[in-house]
Amino acid sequence: MSLSLSASLRLAASCSRARGLALLRSFRLSAPIGLALVIGPLAIVASGAEPRAQPNVLLICVDDLKPVLGAYGDTAAKTPNLDRLAARALRFDRAYCNQAVCSPSRNALLAGLRPQTLGIYDLPTNFRAARPDAVTLPQYFRAHGYQTEAMGKLFHVGHGNFEDTASWSVPHFRPKAPQYALAASAGSADAAPKKKSSGKATKQANGAAVESADVPDDFYADGQIANEAIVRLQAAAASRKPFFMGVGFLKPHLPFVAPKKYWDLHDPAQLPLPSRLTAPDGAPSYAPQYGGELRNYDGIPAGTDPLDPALTRHLIHGYYAATSYMDAQLGRVLAALEATGLANNTIVVLWGDHGWHLGDHGMWCKHTNYEEAAHIPLLVAVPGHRGAATSALVESVDIYPTLAALAGLPAPTGLDGQSFAALFTTPAAAHRDHVIHVYPRGPRLGRALRTGRYRLVEWKAPGGDPATAEFELYDYRDDPGETQNLASARPAIVAELRSLLATHPEAKPQIKTAASPSSAPTASSAAPAPTKAKQDRATLFARRDKNHDGKLSLEEFLEGQPDPSEAPQRFPLFDKNKDGFLSLEEFSDVAGKGPKK
Repeated sequence: MSLSLSASLRLAASCSRARGLALLRSFRLSAPIGLALVIGPLAIVASGAEPRAQPNVLLICVDDLKPVLGAYGDTAAKTPNLDRLAARALRFDRAYCNQAVCSPSRNALLAGLRPQTLGIYDLPTNFRAARPDAVTLPQYFRAHGYQTEAMGKLFHVGHGNFEDTASWSVPHFRPKAPQYALAASAGSADAAPKKKSSGKATKQANGAAVESADVPDDFYADGQIANEAIVRLQAAAASRKPFFMGVGFLKPHLPFVAPKKYWDLHDPAQLPLPSRLTAPDGAPSYAPQYGGELRNYDGIPAGTDPLDPALTRHLIHGYYAATSYMDAQLGRVLAALEATGLANNTIVVLWGDHGWHLGDHGMWCKHTNYEEAAHIPLLVAVPGHRGAATSALVESVDIYPTLAALAGLPAPTGLDGQSFAALFTTPAAAHRDHVIHVYPRGPRLGRALRTGRYRLVEWKAPGGDPATAEFELYDYRDDPGETQNLASARPAIVAELRSLLATHPEAKPQIKTAASPSSAPTASSAAPAPTKAKQDRATLFARRDKNHDGKLSLEEFLEGQPDPSEAPQRFPLFDKNKDGFLSLEEFSDVAGKGPKK
């Protein structure tokens, strides 16, 4: 049966959201290019759907996005869509994540609880292992009559962690897109192991760190996520029910892949390069890191050796290109929000889960307590409020209670955050006198307290004797580049900031679960594993193929793996054709691929 767009919309409005989505998707796939994305929204507006009494929420989460954006004053950035959003939003110039790594940062946003409250600082441990009865941000809106749905990366899924089904009214959408377009980018599982500076070999598990390919936007995952968001917004416009919609873009997370046209937007010679290539003077030796995540990719030197200027420039070019690619997908989603008429009653939040080191201090990636890793972009556009900027200090945990307040919902309890809703009427007001974030290093936890001028980092084991603590102190008025640890030179400031730190509960240690690497026995201490009967690979494949599409994504492959730290390295060994998925034949061919898991 072939339906016209208007008929599809009328039918979508009269049936369930899930069935309506299917109809709209069906029409989009069969309609002429652009018709469903342009005429469709206009038809929805023409239908005269009444505005909802409660505001909708569109939460846009971006992986590894630091504030190198036009709206934040970066003249090299090409982010026109994000800049247009900022023009009508409240721009937060001093927003900070609660830990500069994906899963704990997203727990802070979506559960409203800091990592040190949960005792979760790693990727594999699900937040419900610490708080099984936690009510998440989308779950809270769902309990108050909202349709909650998500696509892309909201919660961290992978490394043994999993999606939170209680948060969403309909199944979460995850794109099925390859990581790379070019065969050369995928690398080879048979490549020789790299050598660290020490001469010790390391296992090469990833492909290229960058890719520029002449492909359409929806070849990669973020384009597919934008496609899905547009379909969902079209369906939402035909519904009278308020919605909470999460859209999680993956770029600019490594690898820096983007269609070639976004690389061509940038002249690499004009991109800013790091000015300081060494850690802050006097910093503890364990406080910095030198890009272990990046160094697992082909073509990147292992160990802690500096990257040469040409490679540094190429990686920075890749980061900016991937950011521009994400910005274009954001623009498509925001255009659909406008075209459907939903923008007039929708709160839009754009949040980066943490910052990123781009070679500053010789560091790459996140995983520190320094400014480049902890400082995040945050834009919140509220209907009826004009664009403005605020220097108020805010944390990711503050977003949950703020959205509840802006939507007129009862104030949630038991959270670590504080609503900053008052800033929309008085942007110059203060919100906090400091924010707090953390990062672990072995047995130590760095608790970082950031005020308007200073950052103090206390390093000690959670619950350990305060007398054992080591400190970092940075003055961002006199030393914005974090060149000197001033803790020993300014004991009075350290004492003052320690008194603020003492107002916070002592951090919990990392909880131990079957999924936590910290709780797993070492190879030397573990007893020999019992011999298991040979598994039926077809049955195991079917169990992991959650969406029944006949292939396994990396996320599906990793779910339930007993060794989450090692499992990602097995995936490319199975993936013989390097398309980013495993067929049943590939999954079943275990000869020469190591453990059968």
